[in-house]
Amino acid sequence: MIQEYQLRVLPETAANEQRLKEYLSKEKGIGLHEMTAVRILKRSIDARQRTVFVNLKVRAYIREVPQDDEYAHTHYPNVEGKPQVIVVGAGPGGLFAALRLIELGLRPVVVERGKDVRERKKDLAQINREHIVNPESNYSFGEGGAGAYSDGKLYTRSKKRGNTDKILNVFCQHGASAAILADAHPHIGTDKLPRVIENMRRTILSCGGEVHFQTRMDALIIEDGEVKGIETNAGQTFSGPVILATGHSARDVYRWLAAHRIAIEPKGIAVGVRLEHPAALIDQIQYHNRNGRGKYLPAAEYSFVTQAEGRGVYSFCMCPGGFVVPAASGAEQVVVNGMSPSNRGSRWSNSGMVVEIQPEDLASGKLKTGSEERSEQRDEQLLAINPLLTNGELSALHTRILPLLYFQEELERQCWQQGGRRQTAPAQRMLDFTLRKLSYDLPETSYNPGIVSSPLHFWMPEFITQRLSMGFRQFGRSSHGFLTNEAVMIGVETRTSSPVRIVRDKESLQHVTVRGLFPCGEGAGYAGGIVSAGIDGERCAEAVAGYMAQGGGQG
Repeated sequence: MIQEYQLRVLPETAANEQRLKEYLSKEKGIGLHEMTAVRILKRSIDARQRTVFVNLKVRAYIREVPQDDEYAHTHYPNVEGKPQVIVVGAGPGGLFAALRLIELGLRPVVVERGKDVRERKKDLAQINREHIVNPESNYSFGEGGAGAYSDGKLYTRSKKRGNTDKILNVFCQHGASAAILADAHPHIGTDKLPRVIENMRRTILSCGGEVHFQTRMDALIIEDGEVKGIETNAGQTFSGPVILATGHSARDVYRWLAAHRIAIEPKGIAVGVRLEHPAALIDQIQYHNRNGRGKYLPAAEYSFVTQAEGRGVYSFCMCPGGFVVPAASGAEQVVVNGMSPSNRGSRWSNSGMVVEIQPEDLASGKLKTGSEERSEQRDEQLLAINPLLTNGELSALHTRILPLLYFQEELERQCWQQGGRRQTAPAQRMLDFTLRKLSYDLPETSYNPGIVSSPLHFWMPEFITQRLSMGFRQFGRSSHGFLTNEAVMIGVETRTSSPVRIVRDKESLQHVTVRGLFPCGEGAGYAGGIVSAGIDGERCAEAVAGYMAQGGGQG
């Protein structure tokens, strides 16, 4: 017999199968020795009160040995010789698109500008040690995308967009722990995710697909309003419909699309800092216990959101027991992100603390995108892509289409200058920032390239700093001890999402004016995280299959 129960238990009970059996025996009247196994189906922590409980949904096997697998398997057939589809980008959007194409009997050809997930590690080490950023292989570019080395969090609110359980089960099929199916906030960990990504690639290859690393798409091949394939930096061409899943930092792609009059539009972003606390302090605050999390609870998470002068201020990508990492993808940039290993065992906890920015905030003149000299440089960049652009078109691109991209670039450049023109990051103690005081010393940090004291309140845009200060005061009132000089703000967090949206039809998911192009995932403006990007990748694969079934992509 199999029975399922909803339980509310203490952490020490939830952490041990034998204790769970004893609890079920006592509370549900099941003979202790009759239970052959107890499987946790769902798990969440309730820390709203001083006594912390764990909510569980469990399946008890009574006089029965479990026969079912912990996760659902997907069958991937051999697709050698089948019609091919080009997938640009091997982040979660691209990888899940490729796997779904195989399910549908189509042959994916994946092109990725960066290196494979293992080789990327050498370039990440170079950023930390020598402050040198490889523009094609870094925390943003390479197999696995921006999520591969920035935590592997799988929590999403995008449940209406598609089958989140399918995405998690595919991860499990490729080596992730089945615990991600149960946890309310599932997480693989940056130490374990690379192996999972490698296994996904092996599935693509073993089924007859292709994966090409260090192969950057430089242009789309367009004939009679239809995308026929791509040209790459190596002079190769690949033919077929294109799923464009390049990630939120592919600014060269946005410029190419804009310069060739392919419809894109500005999209709101969020900008701020990485805020790092001692993990022990966050544990004490969130678990209402001066002794912290104890033996049976994980490193504590938090989520804050408020409104300040008409714009959202919120925590983003919270990494308990994690590290702050350098996430620049080019020269003259300092960008920070967060990650954490599977055990979430570091001495620090961090999150992005960001302010919502809308295109109209730039149009109003409240935020700047750089000098006249920078504007001339941007003209040169676009004219190098398409010399036929008129002055009017250039002006429209600068003021109406790409201003948020330019704002990101300018803020990252300022941060690089403040950090000494290296990957050293400008930083300020949290309370000092709200009081508009320079921090004369800084706490120890997980950010490996190092931090330098800098008056963030002075040189960052007041539109952002004023709202961050208001948000911090609100968060400090709701969580006593959170607003403290033990915490350090590290600048800047700018890559929360894409600054543009590549416009597509809601039904067909094709680009609105160019047939055979399927903008996909976070970089195209249709996802926000690993799982939602994976869902969008699957949807785009299904849309391509429908397009090809109707005769698209032929010839």
